[in-house]
Amino acid sequence: MDIQTIDSQYNQLQSQAQQTVAELQNLAQKLQAAAQSGDQNAREWYLDLKSIALAIRDEQSQVSNLLQALHGYVSSQAQQASQSPWGNAAYPPQPGAQAGYPQQPRGILGGFLNSGFGRALEMGAGFGIGDDIINKIF
Repeated sequence: MDIQTIDSQYNQLQSQAQQTVAELQNLAQKLQAAAQSGDQNAREWYLDLKSIALAIRDEQSQVSNLLQALHGYVSSQAQQASQSPWGNAAYPPQPGAQAGYPQQPRGILGGFLNSGFGRALEMGAGFGIGDDIINKIF
């Protein structure tokens, strides 16, 4: 799998999360309107929907933690490879690199770490759902 495919899949995941939030918002609005007009079932369903939204938030948080752990592992592997006593064939010196300064990994690990997905994970980005799902819906 190449870096562009990973970035594409990550962008699709973000898009799907946004679509899920929109669907939940629509349903929450309908239930809220029905509850305000006196439908007691709608009030219960609205509370059930809120519970489901909290579960989705927790799941997305755990997925984000997993992806950040994977990013940390890849970053660690890239760092170890760049400090290998057998040479740095996978990560040749970058043109213009000065001695004493850490070099950015190159090759597949460097490509991953410098991809949009890799940078998003490094900054702790989730899927745009997390806590926002609760704030947007309820």
